[in-house]
Amino acid sequence: MPDKTQNPEVVRVAHLRGKDEVPFEITPDAAARTQIAEDLGLLDLRKLRLSGSISAEGSTDWLLTASLGATVVQRCVVTLDPVTTRIDEPVTRRFSPDAEAPELAPGEEMEMPEDDTLEPLGQEIDLRRVMIEALSLALPPWPRSDGAELGQMTATAEGAEPLTDEDTKPFAGLKTLRDQLKGEE
Repeated sequence: MPDKTQNPEVVRVAHLRGKDEVPFEITPDAAARTQIAEDLGLLDLRKLRLSGSISAEGSTDWLLTASLGATVVQRCVVTLDPVTTRIDEPVTRRFSPDAEAPELAPGEEMEMPEDDTLEPLGQEIDLRRVMIEALSLALPPWPRSDGAELGQMTATAEGAEPLTDEDTKPFAGLKTLRDQLKGEE
């Protein structure tokens, strides 16, 4: 476990050597949760906790296994009302000196590696960074309030038949052809 003089959210790799397993638990205070919520575009982050352990994997690698728990509030994508979501996710990261950090220019895209749990091993393991990354990946991409539905909007020139969502589907033309063929019979 990290000593009192160091940041409990950062584990120095030198302190892991010779230990089978190092347990950890981080629970950001209200101010830190407010900052994280702001950084991730959330309305609120009511609870956040990452708990688990770091253990040796082979002679040079370290395995982080943890559980992420959070209660987040986001805007509904339909109504913009607040939507509260409970997140409980397992988190796994493998830290290896053989893994290479990607070197990207600003705005450059990166291909996802085959093993998305593999991280480069440096002098320390930043548990806060792991927690925030895991949280951002676990957030619902399209939060919806209960009962929120998108309506159907139609707009057309006067005298013309409005185009509906059904008409824009790939096989809508086949339906029209089928209806015309039935009319010829």
